[in-house]
Amino acid sequence: MNMKKDKFTKELIDFIKNGSCSFTTVNKIKEILLDNNFRELEETDIWDLKSGNYFTVRNDATLIAFSIPKKFEQRFAICTTHCDTPALTLKASGEYFKNDYMKFNVMPYGGLLNYGWLDRPLSVAGRIIIEKNNEFEKKIIDFKKAVATIPSLAIHQNDKANTNLDLNMQTDLQPIITLKNNSSFLDYLKEQLHLKGQIKDYDLFFYNCEEPQIIGFDNNILLAPRIDNLTSSFAGLQGFLDNNSKAINVYVTFNNEEIGSLTKEGAESSFLLDILKRIATSLNLDLAKTFANSFVISSDNTHAIHPNHDELMDETGNLKINEGLAIIKEINSTTDGYFSSIFKKICNEAKAKYQDSTFKNDLSSGSTLSGLSLRHVSVSSIDIGIPQLAMHSSYEVCGIDDVYDLYLAISKFYQTDIIINKEKTKLIFH
Repeated sequence: MNMKKDKFTKELIDFIKNGSCSFTTVNKIKEILLDNNFRELEETDIWDLKSGNYFTVRNDATLIAFSIPKKFEQRFAICTTHCDTPALTLKASGEYFKNDYMKFNVMPYGGLLNYGWLDRPLSVAGRIIIEKNNEFEKKIIDFKKAVATIPSLAIHQNDKANTNLDLNMQTDLQPIITLKNNSSFLDYLKEQLHLKGQIKDYDLFFYNCEEPQIIGFDNNILLAPRIDNLTSSFAGLQGFLDNNSKAINVYVTFNNEEIGSLTKEGAESSFLLDILKRIATSLNLDLAKTFANSFVISSDNTHAIHPNHDELMDETGNLKINEGLAIIKEINSTTDGYFSSIFKKICNEAKAKYQDSTFKNDLSSGSTLSGLSLRHVSVSSIDIGIPQLAMHSSYEVCGIDDVYDLYLAISKFYQTDIIINKEKTKLIFH
């Protein structure tokens, strides 16, 4: 049974509010999975898998969940997303006092749309490492309130602000956190979060803590932080929870996509392959045969037609907001006509609108999750997502109908048996 749209929208907004960085997003996903009777597995343990629902987490920031039916067939149905978003990373020992302002030295995480981060209320979230009695403990933290901002330079002091806004990350995007010279950020953090022990290091981010909003005369436009790519993470997760096929269904949300994915928990790591191998070993599956019968969806966002810049449009393959999810077919995507045809049939069965998406040849598009993970897990793949505006700003725009269509399509994917024969492929819908 699919989640109703009103409930889906409400829970999506809650998910975005709580998913302030990859660490807090994975924590939220863990909470949802545990509420749905999933069991957490540790990578350091030996796994003895039977039918049931499981998940595992690597480095607190990437999660793989999977469901094994009582009567399963040798194939994986996989949806990959990513849970990291462009942000401002706090440098180690980064606080400094200058001109009666306590500032914090930051560096960009991912390709920020710089001016979109000015004059916003910024909070802090991430992971801290605490040492106590020669033991190290990891804690996921989120202030959940504004503690900093980056003030823009007034038009009176910068007469080129409206004609040539060229922001320097080192000089123009340093947040102010207080006006006191005797303050310590780590002491403030310990006091506010009631922490004991010594903070040895951290992986922390400034993020925009403005509330997501549904706007527009028809209440169908989502204005929110982190639309890229928490919309896919949430739609993929909810679709996965509806799974009802004979495949071994797998849901993945990766960290570090915004910085290239080449980390121990990124899409270009061996994490997904490691887990699929462990599942195959525990269930006595032939891994090569299972991969040959498997399919993977990579869900990440792409660009809608901009209302003020139609010169950036392609001749065809342009995306309109609230006209359906995007099926992305580019030279550097993994989509081919075979799986695209299958997925379009799945969309039709789910009553989910879709659009074909291509990119203008003289503009560059990004890499895809499946394009990276397929270097390790080579199976039939497709790139999908939703069209959005203001990508990588601290406040982004998309259509709420498109996110719901994405959920419906992924849900139906997880409820469909895709049976590959020698010359034909058959779909069995549940």
